[in-house]
Amino acid sequence: MSKKLWEFLTLRKALFIVGEGVLIYLSVLVATVLLWRSPFSVLVQPVYVLKMLLITGVIQVVLYFNDLYEIRKKDDLVVITRRVGRAMGISCILLAGIYALFPSVMLGKGIVIFSLFVLSLFIGSWRLLYAFSIKRHIMTERILLLGLGKLSSDIAREIVERKDLAYNIVAIATIHDAPQVPEGLRHARIKHGYEDLYPFVAEENVECIIAAMDERRGAFPVDELLRCKVNGIEILDGADFYERVTGKLIVERIKPSWLIFSDGFRTSYMRRFFKRILDLACSLGGLIVLSPLLGITALLIKLESRGPVLFAQERLGRNEKPFMLYKFRSMRTDAEKNTGPVWAGEDDPRITRIGKFIRKTRIDEIPQLWNVLKGEMSIVGPRPEREFFVKKLEEKIPYYAQRFCVKPGLTGWAQIMFSYGATEEDAAEKLRYELYYIKNMTIIFDLVIIFATLKTVILRRGAQ
Repeated sequence: MSKKLWEFLTLRKALFIVGEGVLIYLSVLVATVLLWRSPFSVLVQPVYVLKMLLITGVIQVVLYFNDLYEIRKKDDLVVITRRVGRAMGISCILLAGIYALFPSVMLGKGIVIFSLFVLSLFIGSWRLLYAFSIKRHIMTERILLLGLGKLSSDIAREIVERKDLAYNIVAIATIHDAPQVPEGLRHARIKHGYEDLYPFVAEENVECIIAAMDERRGAFPVDELLRCKVNGIEILDGADFYERVTGKLIVERIKPSWLIFSDGFRTSYMRRFFKRILDLACSLGGLIVLSPLLGITALLIKLESRGPVLFAQERLGRNEKPFMLYKFRSMRTDAEKNTGPVWAGEDDPRITRIGKFIRKTRIDEIPQLWNVLKGEMSIVGPRPEREFFVKKLEEKIPYYAQRFCVKPGLTGWAQIMFSYGATEEDAAEKLRYELYYIKNMTIIFDLVIIFATLKTVILRRGAQ
């Protein structure tokens, strides 16, 4: 998983996050020295270092939960400034709460507020420097796209739209005489034909070639790529590279032989054991800690409408074995009386007022911790689906049945990477993420997903 994690957390982004942590720590240090008028030597004592690290950690966690480590193309200076200001305010509130509960960890009166003032001077400059590095393609890998079709266009779009990806497409080699170059790649040099490929990539200082041809039969330049390979240039399959940058598999392009021989889809007794330990710890701890919220929610549902508090429905688990899934009821009791089984839609009239709130905040899913405790579900995995929909989707979507080789989950990679889906097209898109999770499933990956799920719940995104 460490390899897969680094595919998403590039060296440039890792340096950005670590560098910002250093700046936060230095801001606290400078503020402390100025307020206390003490030499730096006093503040290198372990007790003061730990107190400053606490402030640094809290601020960075809040920055993460405010999406300030996700660089989007549409984000402008006003949006980022507003988000940073909100993060600083939340940080003050959280640290005040921590100091109220544990006064001994307080560094000193006024230190946090003064630190945030000093930090505002640092953080703006640091983020402008990061934006400059993205614009100038600093610390990026120079790439040549081999082929110009749908796959290469999809790869190009991901690299162009996701500004924080550390890749720069500097050249395209194609056999088409008048290729349609994707938007955003007008700067790339075009090579017509695959002959003399190595001298071309050497001239362009290409570090990696992505073989993304839609049709390879009779056109794959084996000898030219072999020459590039032995001269130290990395050669990657287009589908594998697409998986790396998107976190999903291209289901339509997968052949059974690729699934059989590809790296991944490994499991072991120890992995299953530790995953079960994580499930037991999270489900039992969650039911205990959230018991007051469970009681309040049950009361509100009972007061608003007639019917049971819990909604039980048969879903398919691992190996398509049926089990009863439990949720807080968020719809009328006769929700499917006239329609039969249908997916919930946006502004669905069947959803009650309390139901809208508990669905938006994911509170309606909490009873599934009981399913996790019983071993029918896991904390992380593909979402459980109804047999009615499964049979339809298995007929239309290739490899849909493969998602049932693991236990369904309370949350999953598809849930944090893709918004709520209510169509067959959405189900196909979610399957791409689910197969990626199954292929790369580890405990560390589960922890990453759990942490990202908390952010999704706090930001109240994706539910219907």
